[in-house]
Amino acid sequence: MYRFFVQPQINQDDHKVFGYEVLLRKQQDQSWVLPQHFTDISVSDQAALLEQTVTALHTATNQQVLAFNLNNQQLRDPFTLGTVIALKKRISPAALTIELTEAPTLPEVQLFSLALHQHDIKLVLDDVGTGSNTYDNIQHLLPYVDEIKFAMQNLRMENRAADIPESLAFWSKIAKHYRLQMVLEGVEDAKDQALAKQFGISLHQGYLYGKPSLV
Repeated sequence: MYRFFVQPQINQDDHKVFGYEVLLRKQQDQSWVLPQHFTDISVSDQAALLEQTVTALHTATNQQVLAFNLNNQQLRDPFTLGTVIALKKRISPAALTIELTEAPTLPEVQLFSLALHQHDIKLVLDDVGTGSNTYDNIQHLLPYVDEIKFAMQNLRMENRAADIPESLAFWSKIAKHYRLQMVLEGVEDAKDQALAKQFGISLHQGYLYGKPSLV
């Protein structure tokens, strides 16, 4: 069995939840674990689960954002785009953003961006600065997206916590240059909040505000 866990996203300007990232989990031996492969369940089945999650959260009533992750294999499935657009129509007026966890090609982003924006769906580059989403890989994609997410926990897991302030300074500058929203992930304490404030980042996500949970 698969379900979506949700983690709140907070706007520090008004201290309100503006959205949730939905995180896929699989039930295994009475516990919920990360799926070994996110493609084990189709995007269509995930969309159906997401619709159930929207109903449980009442996000449509509150017009909050649901952030849904896609990797490159899912992005390249010819049925994915239609599934996402149909999902947006069904959950309206809740907002939907698509987070790309890997750097796709420029033609892929151009196609996806054009189609999604016609249906008021925002496109996000996730985990910038780590994995395949390095600046060199995504620089040419930035004009076509609406938001970037910087995950402090990724650097911590790589024993690179000392690099966070410098990396954050770089990516906040990039966000300003391209007029992008920026969400800071991995906010765990007041020090992280202060660091975010230093760089003018008001959109936060992390354990300080809530761990991923079932609804």
